[in-house]
Order: sequence, then structure tokens, then C-alpha cells
Amino acid sequence: MQLKNILPFLCLLLTLSLVNCKEKADASAQANTEKSTSTDQAFFKLSLAQWSLHKAIYGGKLDPLDFAETAKKYGFQGIEYVNNLYNKYLKDTTEAGLTLDELLPKLKAKSEEFGVENVLIMVDSEGNLADSDEDQRNQAVENHKKWVDAAAYLGCHAIRVNLNGATEKEAWISNSVLGLGQLARYGKSKGINVIVENHGGFSSNAEYLTTVMERIQMDNCGTLPDFGNFCIKRENGTCVELYDYYQGTETLMKHAKAVSAKSYGFDAEGNETTLDYPRLVKIVKDAGYTGFIGVEYEGNDLSEEEGILATKNLLLTSAASLN
Repeated sequence: MQLKNILPFLCLLLTLSLVNCKEKADASAQANTEKSTSTDQAFFKLSLAQWSLHKAIYGGKLDPLDFAETAKKYGFQGIEYVNNLYNKYLKDTTEAGLTLDELLPKLKAKSEEFGVENVLIMVDSEGNLADSDEDQRNQAVENHKKWVDAAAYLGCHAIRVNLNGATEKEAWISNSVLGLGQLARYGKSKGINVIVENHGGFSSNAEYLTTVMERIQMDNCGTLPDFGNFCIKRENGTCVELYDYYQGTETLMKHAKAVSAKSYGFDAEGNETTLDYPRLVKIVKDAGYTGFIGVEYEGNDLSEEEGILATKNLLLTSAASLN
């Protein structure tokens, strides 16, 4: 056979070989990526905090009823609801809407359809549990009770609450013991944990919040350490008093029944630019915690989807680095 007739055949073989090699390389890269982000070797389970999607929900790009489906698509095992993200559906916040009792079966059906676990409900805007006014504090407790009932219906293990109210330390601690303790007793009757996030003010002082837990001394009352929410005081949008992220997380882990992995931004290597994730994940592991860690992306540089997946991957790679 002449050389000019052989050349096209050789070129075809070379092309097929290169394509095959590329396909193998792509498959290998995908396998390595999946391995690096696998939950199989992690000491915790992954949940998605609905607040990570608040821009899409408030912007009308995502129906909050599709939260379970979205979390499943991103590879999460559990979901953490935010009560305020359902305001447009509820009759007590809009003229035309559902009652909470009508909404809950829809949420439960979605979680069952997509095979995700309902982990907790983050409760905001229901009054100050550390209010110095006894009537106001008691009303806040009453306002929260429906969310305890909702958590029990959905199969969640907890509701997350805030501890706001008094502006003086000792008053805040004593009022917190009264209000939170009262709500925790109701939660215990329903088999639900009542947990407090470090969420600004005195609650972001891990020492003070731990004092509240030690005075209440109830096995269903605990904390939800958030990696980033340790700003105690802000002025003109700037944090002027910050509790140490790592000391705060370590202290709050003593009473933790959930953990929130807050993230704000990432560098080119995928590291969080504000928080040392491997250090924080080690603190969580050293505390003996094996429950859900909720991903809560709050940044602006990445899309919500990109930020969620970047946080998830960093959690898993950080955990893998400890093995």
C-alpha cells in the first residue's frame, strides 16, 4: 500500500487514541473529584441551611417549597429550614395564604419525595426570649411554641432560636435562663431540642452563652455554634468587638447539638478567606461531634450555588485532611 493511502488511516488511529485517552483522563479526574468530596469518610453528615438560598428565594428565582429538591441536587443529606423564608405562604404574614398546618404537609411530602432528612428549623422574628419585660418574654415563648410543634411534625430534632433582649450582661443571662428555659421545657414535652446560635450581641460571647446553658441544665437545651457569627458589637456596619472564632467554637461545642459552617469568600485554592476551616473542623471533631454540619454561604463573590458547593467541598476536604 502506498504511503499516501496509509497516512489517512494512521491519522484516524491517532485521533481515536487521543480521544480515548482524553475520555479516560476526564473520567479519572471526575472520579478523583468525587472521591475528594465524598461524604463516606467524613465524621459528620451534611445539611444545607436554607439561608444559603435566601437571595434566590427573595428574588423569586426559587420557590421555597422546592428546597428539598435543590438540596438533594447539591448532594446534601439533610435540610435546615428558615421560618421567615415561607412568609409569602403564611396567612399570618399575607392576606391570602396557607396556615402553618397546611404548609407543613407540603414540606414533609417534598422531603420524603427527595429523600432528605428534616434536621431543624431556624426561627427568627418571634420575639425576644431574653426580654426584661416578663409579659413580652412570655409572649415570645408562646410565639416559638408553634415552631416546636412544626419541628416535631416534620421529624426535625430541633429548632434554632436567638437570645435577644436585655442590654446588660447579668440581666441578659437571668432573662435568658427564664425565657429559654421555659421554651426548652415545652420542647422537651414534644421531644424537640431548643438550641441557640451565636447570633450577635451577648449570644456571640461564648462564655456568657455557656453560662446560660449551665444554669438551665436541660439535656434538650444546647447551642448551635456558627463558625462566623462571633461579632458582639457593630458600629455603622463594622464589627468593633469580636469574640475569637476558634475559642468561641471550642467553648460552644461543649453544648452543641448542631453546627453551622458559615462562609463568606474563597481564594483560588478553595480556602475560606476569613476562617481557617481545617482548624474549625478539627475543633468540631475533637469535641466528639458526629451530627449534621449545616452549610451556610453568605458571600457575594460567588453565586449561591457556587458558594454552597465550595463550602461543602471545603468541609469535606478539611475533614479528609484530619484522617
